[in-house]
Amino acid sequence: MYKPNPIKASGNDRTNLKFIDLFCGIGGFHLAADLVGKDRHFDMECVMASDIDMACQRAYEANFGITPLGDICQISSEQVPDHDLLFAGFPCQPFSIIGGMRGFDDTRGTLFFEVARILESKRPKAFILENVKMLVGHQQGRTLGRIMEVLHEIGYHASYRVLNALDFGVPQKRERVFIVGFKEPASFMWPYGGVPMKPLREILEFEVDQKYYASERIRESRSGWHTKDAEPTIWHENKAGNVSKYPYSCALRAGASYNYLLVDGERRLTEREMLRLQGFPDSYMPVGGYGEVRKQAGNSVAVPAVAAVLSRVLDSLEGEVANSSGPEQLAMVLSPRKPYDS
Repeated sequence: MYKPNPIKASGNDRTNLKFIDLFCGIGGFHLAADLVGKDRHFDMECVMASDIDMACQRAYEANFGITPLGDICQISSEQVPDHDLLFAGFPCQPFSIIGGMRGFDDTRGTLFFEVARILESKRPKAFILENVKMLVGHQQGRTLGRIMEVLHEIGYHASYRVLNALDFGVPQKRERVFIVGFKEPASFMWPYGGVPMKPLREILEFEVDQKYYASERIRESRSGWHTKDAEPTIWHENKAGNVSKYPYSCALRAGASYNYLLVDGERRLTEREMLRLQGFPDSYMPVGGYGEVRKQAGNSVAVPAVAAVLSRVLDSLEGEVANSSGPEQLAMVLSPRKPYDS
């Protein structure tokens, strides 16, 4: 079972914050809460998790000792415990290219309104939502505009921004839109990132079973595009069949081809490597077969990016918005007259 690092401080100076973890997957938000809580005076307590995927439920339970509930549509507001923070990486497929971009016409796209239902009923102090970057431009921005309007209508002060996991230390180009909101007016400073990227050699495993290697035909095909470098790279084949190589991974995807990403054009990422690319510690135990873990990692959040956002949310709840002379941007969410800020 995954075990968080010991909390540094103890005693009455610590603040207990309860959170719920909706569409929890394998627990990226939970890990981020542990990471932030251990370095600050917060005891972060998960009082409910929910995910419809049974494989994710098993992984979450194995690592956190909490059995997630199932379909959020079947969970009444009365069943949801009181909480201070709501986390939700609501389904991204309706807003992604690979998922057809049907938005609210896809039944998964309507699950945002389940999040809004719980927010309106339970009134937590703050929330963090996460989705694919394509949500920002979906239907010329009307979909995200509607989401922000709903959050405004139920009384929350909200702001959004696209962040890239590369800027928070992991070698994965993963751009995602984050939406934060507060029950009370607040000043919120988005994290800039600027964390040096961990090199791939610190992510990759040295001894890898032959089963991870692509077929000889695939490897020969890749070798026609590039040659190996002294430092490891990950070769990415796009939908048009073009192959690029980078000293980092392109975004992990649950439903992409098994040969979508190949280390040095030769082999697939291992389960541990995929989790590391999302910022999961090695103490986290993968549960399930290769296909299940690959799907779980591809659907997860990048833990360091979530932790950076959560840390700033806690700053705002404490009234501590840092002054910055750097490129960070202050998002004022003081008035419901402006329901969203891009």
